[in-house]
Amino acid sequence: MKRKATLLRIFGYLMRHKAQLFAVIALSFTGNLLALAGPKLSGSAISLISKGAETGIMDMPRIYRYAAILLVFYATSSIMSYVVNVSMITLSRRISYTLRKDTFNHLVTLPVSYFDSNTTGDILSRISYDIDTINASLSTDVVQVLSSTVTIIGSLIMMLNICPKLVLVFTVTIPLALVLATYLTRMVQPMFRARSRAAGELNGYVEEMISGQKTLRAYTQEERVIKEMSVQNKNLVDQYFKTDYYATIMGPGTNAINNLALALISIFGAILYLRGGIDIGGISAFVLYSRKFTGPIREIAEIYGELQSSLAAAERVFKVIDEEPEPADSKGATELTAVEGSVELQHVHFGYQQDRGLLKDFSMKAPKGSLIAIVGPTGAGKTTFINLLMRFYDIDSGTILVDGHRSTDLTRKSLRLSYSMVLQDTWLFYGTIYENIAYARPDATREEVIAAAKAAHIHTYIESLPQGYDTLLIDDGTNISKGQKQLLTIARALLMRSPMLILDEATSNVDTRTEHQIQAAMRKLMEDKTCFVVAHRLSTIRNADCILVVRDGNVVERGNHEELMKKKGFYYEMHQAQYQ
Repeated sequence: MKRKATLLRIFGYLMRHKAQLFAVIALSFTGNLLALAGPKLSGSAISLISKGAETGIMDMPRIYRYAAILLVFYATSSIMSYVVNVSMITLSRRISYTLRKDTFNHLVTLPVSYFDSNTTGDILSRISYDIDTINASLSTDVVQVLSSTVTIIGSLIMMLNICPKLVLVFTVTIPLALVLATYLTRMVQPMFRARSRAAGELNGYVEEMISGQKTLRAYTQEERVIKEMSVQNKNLVDQYFKTDYYATIMGPGTNAINNLALALISIFGAILYLRGGIDIGGISAFVLYSRKFTGPIREIAEIYGELQSSLAAAERVFKVIDEEPEPADSKGATELTAVEGSVELQHVHFGYQQDRGLLKDFSMKAPKGSLIAIVGPTGAGKTTFINLLMRFYDIDSGTILVDGHRSTDLTRKSLRLSYSMVLQDTWLFYGTIYENIAYARPDATREEVIAAAKAAHIHTYIESLPQGYDTLLIDDGTNISKGQKQLLTIARALLMRSPMLILDEATSNVDTRTEHQIQAAMRKLMEDKTCFVVAHRLSTIRNADCILVVRDGNVVERGNHEELMKKKGFYYEMHQAQYQ
């Protein structure tokens, strides 16, 4: 049933190009009919030659006419076949483009949780390798199946017209072929799914190892990675071998059955000829039609593996398209406008898994223009707090208010645009430094971009580069240091001019002096605006208006630096541990 649904969905993509598809079907049908006329004309010519040999009168003009018609039919059929192949290549290219566009467009709508639970390599494998597999199948296999279907039906009709008795041979061979095909289908289809899954896992592993080259070299883990890669690679190769081994049984098995059919036709055809039930030309035509009849069955069997592989690939692609997108905004959701920056969390409960709560009865209030710092041990829920502010995840219970409005009553777009966010994991794309800073505001002027860079204390470094702001960044900015990458992302956030700013360990890759300069600049820029800072270095949040100390998903302490130090509680212990 799953395979049938996948086929129907692929057919749905084909039907988006009805005119071209029907033209291809018409050309293929006509071309195959012309090719099917060949054996009949050839048999008629052979019958004339046989009759002429018996009577001594050879009707050469008629024989030549049959030969000329045969030549024209075959030439026209070949031209049509060429046009069909080119058309299907064009059509498959359009479908693969649409599939890739639909997949990527849907990926953009998926919640953050999907990317947290699926490897980048596997996602890339689906959008590249799997769609390329579908494209290859559509451009070649579909034409073959279409042509073979017409040939099989046409050949059967012509054989029934020549000698119905000989057609009875296929009542023995065709059931044998169907039994073989059914058996192998049930055996091989799960193997193709496993093969596609193994390819995705290998791609994910390779992507992780390439992105972590410096780390694995620093820990001298090259030999371990090579061994792990060998295991992954062997698993994929074994899956390919196992799948192809059983898939290739179809071709030779069907070929053996077809040869059995030809042998039976030769035996029974000779008996009928001796009894006067068929002439020599009829036998010749019937044998040619039988080859046309069994040949496509063999060809379909040979491309069976490719069809199964493309179906497995299509299932993986459609699985992405079928993923539930990020929930739509609630009915009647309003735009967040004229944002002041007041944020409040009231008795918030949240867990990434239903039975494992992370934040428990979390409450806090950030007045307009305040600087709120969130500190605590690893796994306490600091980054989760940021995810909830941005509505990357929705809370299980409780309330989040922004300017007195429930966040669930606001559109996600307007809510997220009210924040600028800088993460510890920087993200830069292939493009110039200017384009990377202006990413959030493409309409920003050059003066505004430079002002943001100066505020982030990266302008002097940019100017020292040979191309300045036109310097090209490659491969996520690997040609600059981590600290410089982080400063660029901070400049990007400052350029947005959002009413609120989120810094999640955003200055962890810069030196302390630069960090203090950036904070001073941001405090000036964030006057009358709200700022949330997740930090491990406690010295960087001494000037925060309120420090929330989070432990095991709860706010265990709150206050400014001096107040918390006087309490000599958990914050005091963390501070002493860092600076003793």
